[in-house]
Amino acid sequence: MKKKLLAAMAAASLAVSGLAVTTVYAADEPFGDTIKYDPSAEINNGEDITVELWEWGSDDLFQSVIDGYTEIHPNVTIKLVNNPWEDYWTKLPLSLDGENGPALFNVHNSYHENLINYMAPLDIPVEDLEADFTGVEAHVIDGKVYYIDYGMMTGSVYYNKAMWEEAGLTEADIPKTWDEFREVAKKLTIKDGDYLVQAGLSFNDDFHQNYLLGLNYQLGENLFLEDGKTPNMTSDAMKQVMQMLVDMYEVDGVGSKDFGEKCADTFGQGMAAMVIQWGHYYNTLNTTWSDIDFGVFEIPTFDGDPYAYNRYNGESTFGINKNAPEDQQAVAQDFVKYFLANDDAQVAFNLAMSTFPAKKSLADDERILANPSLSVLAEHIDHYIWPGPMPATIETSLKTAGQDIFFNGVDIDTALESAQENMIRDMKNSSFQSVENLYAYAK
Repeated sequence: MKKKLLAAMAAASLAVSGLAVTTVYAADEPFGDTIKYDPSAEINNGEDITVELWEWGSDDLFQSVIDGYTEIHPNVTIKLVNNPWEDYWTKLPLSLDGENGPALFNVHNSYHENLINYMAPLDIPVEDLEADFTGVEAHVIDGKVYYIDYGMMTGSVYYNKAMWEEAGLTEADIPKTWDEFREVAKKLTIKDGDYLVQAGLSFNDDFHQNYLLGLNYQLGENLFLEDGKTPNMTSDAMKQVMQMLVDMYEVDGVGSKDFGEKCADTFGQGMAAMVIQWGHYYNTLNTTWSDIDFGVFEIPTFDGDPYAYNRYNGESTFGINKNAPEDQQAVAQDFVKYFLANDDAQVAFNLAMSTFPAKKSLADDERILANPSLSVLAEHIDHYIWPGPMPATIETSLKTAGQDIFFNGVDIDTALESAQENMIRDMKNSSFQSVENLYAYAK
């Protein structure tokens, strides 16, 4: 009786950046879409049980979901363990390899190969996951799913509204194509003779992330060849994107490799008028650079009708430790189902991370669309590609190529060929397989 009363009154309050999201659950009323959660179901036969959940640094966010769950199930204690990102990926595999590892742990898909052999598949039918969430098929391994994306993050253009107005620009001037974008960037550039005072655009330190690893799709080229393993870094599309970056600085003069080390900081310090950043930058601006009045618009395209706009990466759901005791695994499975069925938890996590919800029913949720970094993605979110959990060498090798071009005078062909060779060498023993072929509009 006590448990049912608690379940009937349970309220999970998720506070994220001043937004309070509250769900009240009735004891006998399951909630969710295809994946439903029944709060009246008894967990661990009502007996007390404690499990650990490891994560790397969003304590309040994770704790809010834990509190909602344990209010429904007061016999369950979920101990939140925070590990710094730098230590997490060393400590977690070691812990999972033993008998006392956490039953639940936060996952980042860039460490997929390090974790997948320790993970238990979700006890939820694949077809149910696919009914509720976008991109599930890319996570299916031998008919099973071990984690999925709760949100999708990609790049958008952030612009300084004051600089925009001073340049005589209005919302009608928001560019749709790269040619228009370059002209706008010129208008936003301020120089004192040859000295750059205000960059119309900066991409320093991030050109590989937001341009080279995504704009190739606009030109109809994947990042990997048909075998899904061989990098495609010397394609005509990659060379065209790299040449455009060089021309923006060296021909258009809208920025400089020497004007600020990191474009994210240069924009936040009020020295650049535009920057392309992934969704997490929205929260950074609202906290670290709160004095900047900024707007957001979708990344331009070459011709207005791209094969895809850009790539995205997913923020992952929790992993379940296959080596944990069976009773702890049962709690972990139940907690994941609770998280996936709980719309308010999904909204809170996506707003906290500035990711577009993978849960299909939340695509037009007013709380999501109130975030400008997410609302600009709503119309074309199905035209973004996830290439899969790419090995780190893809990013680091392309970053080195760009640095060689801008700082060491290496020509584009040579730099990209060197990046390609380095990736192939580094990936020799990798099990990576691109999932670009699963893109809904794949050619």
